[in-house]
Amino acid sequence: MRRTPHDTSALQEGLVVASHGRHVLVETPEGAQVICHARGKKSQTVVGDRVQWLPSQDEGTIEQVLTRRNLLYRQDEIRTKSFAANLDQVLILIAAEPEFSESQLTRALVAAEAAGIAPVIALNKRDLREPFERAWTKLAPYREMGYTVLPLALKPRDSSLASDAQTDELLGLLHGKTTLILGPSGSGKSTLINRYIPQAQALTAEISTALNSGKHTTTSTRWYWLDDAKQTALIDSPGFQEFGLHHIDPMHLATLMPDLKALIPGCRFYNCTHLHEPGCGVMTEVQSAERPGKISSNRYKIYSDLFAELSQTRY
Repeated sequence: MRRTPHDTSALQEGLVVASHGRHVLVETPEGAQVICHARGKKSQTVVGDRVQWLPSQDEGTIEQVLTRRNLLYRQDEIRTKSFAANLDQVLILIAAEPEFSESQLTRALVAAEAAGIAPVIALNKRDLREPFERAWTKLAPYREMGYTVLPLALKPRDSSLASDAQTDELLGLLHGKTTLILGPSGSGKSTLINRYIPQAQALTAEISTALNSGKHTTTSTRWYWLDDAKQTALIDSPGFQEFGLHHIDPMHLATLMPDLKALIPGCRFYNCTHLHEPGCGVMTEVQSAERPGKISSNRYKIYSDLFAELSQTRY
């Protein structure tokens, strides 16, 4: 009997482990990987999705994306870019050199908070002593907010720093979880992936060949298992230069920044923007040259700039 897309008895479940346009690679519970195509003109499937798919010869068709626990994405004026779904945490990897953007770090943290995904910050290139000390000091407010911040030297130039203590600590944080690695180009993402998954380059080549029929086009996001039991996974994502947050309501922005959120109960008005209102609990705690405060002037500037950007796009 000829099967139709509505023949649900033929449906199988799987995990999306790589994607490229309308083509995705789905891993079955047995470990086989099958190229699947989206039904319709546009794929709504992302790496990390659990899907139901319909076999057709040696490939398949995605029939349904199962309910997601979460989805991490960014959105600018033109398009929405989804990173991955069903995450336990996001590892934001930055480096002491080139100097990281605190605004970009904040944007990634806000997106993670909005999606309900736990973030971990890792600062790479601990072997560059002076740049690292400056960067570590710059991250002090984030440690005070309660974020986990790890020092790393993934490719140490100083042999005295060739200790695996920090990378072992990071491996402990990754254990048993699905973690997306986010970070700008040059932060050391490829080094980290290759350190934990030596066969990553070969796996990537296989996936790229499968999804693109041999064309020299790499997949944008890739899933890697760290253990044979398939309990721990790393998802590698492309580097980014911009991180749009147009999906965030500006009036909710402060609630997604822990240092500001803690001070909101002190505001006189329930709809305080924390920019100009009298009796604002946030504004009274901004540091200045004259007095100390619970919020650094730089963090407050990032907030005010983001608020203005999001307000302009929404109204």
